[in-house]
Amino acid sequence: MVLDGLAAGLDPELSVFYLQSAIPEVAEINTLLQNLVTVPRLQRIPSLKDMARDAGKEEMPYGLLGYPVLQAADILCVKAHAVPVGKDNAAHVEVAREIARRFNALYGETFPVPELVPGEVPTLVGTDGQAKMSKSIGNVIYLSDSAEEVRRKVMAMYTDPNRVRADIPGRVEGNPVFVYHDAFNADRAEVADLKERYRAGRVGDVEVKTKLAAAINAFLEPMRERRAEYEARDGFVERLIVEGTERTRAVVRQTVHDMREAMGLNGIYAGFRRACGVPVG
Repeated sequence: MVLDGLAAGLDPELSVFYLQSAIPEVAEINTLLQNLVTVPRLQRIPSLKDMARDAGKEEMPYGLLGYPVLQAADILCVKAHAVPVGKDNAAHVEVAREIARRFNALYGETFPVPELVPGEVPTLVGTDGQAKMSKSIGNVIYLSDSAEEVRRKVMAMYTDPNRVRADIPGRVEGNPVFVYHDAFNADRAEVADLKERYRAGRVGDVEVKTKLAAAINAFLEPMRERRAEYEARDGFVERLIVEGTERTRAVVRQTVHDMREAMGLNGIYAGFRRACGVPVG
């Protein structure tokens, strides 16, 4: 995941990567926040039902229902001001915003209310055309895929099922192949030409997909070069994670202190310590 981020262009001098499981304070923040949102509010988040279905769960586990609260803890633990988000996770970030406002209203201004920063492509349909891209379903093109893997996946992509021959006019709207052309093909004139000919039944799926594979590979090639460069630096990613985790844990510890101070939790135990003659500090 770190290599994906670096390959996509995140600057390691300006970005902090951390391992959530190495920062136990995130779990404490999750516990402190979970009473600020109701079960019915979480049940209204449509993506949770999709996640449960994709995982083969007949009933939603508590951990999955509470996942948006943990996401809120991830966001608020570093007092984030903005969250880049895809369409499928916008509802989750909205929960974080609601929790931040409720905490501030109850206990005093502690958190900034993070802004949503939507992506230019809000969501991508999977290569199977049946659902959004999902690693658990396997309908994805990875940033780490080779040029040949991309070509193979693109050539197998779902397209207009009613178009059994190239001379039959096809549907462009909602067609995954053209959704990807719009997202990744920088040659807008080529995309417009393909759409016109597709609608008129004057181009086959092979040509459309071949040009899409070329466009996606052109998009990914700079990422492959950066990925190879970072992979060649022995121990670089591991150091980024360790240094970022240590730096982040210090920030999160301060957030926990601020939360407990605002909620009056620090003073309670300090009073017990003083009553027992134990130094406070």
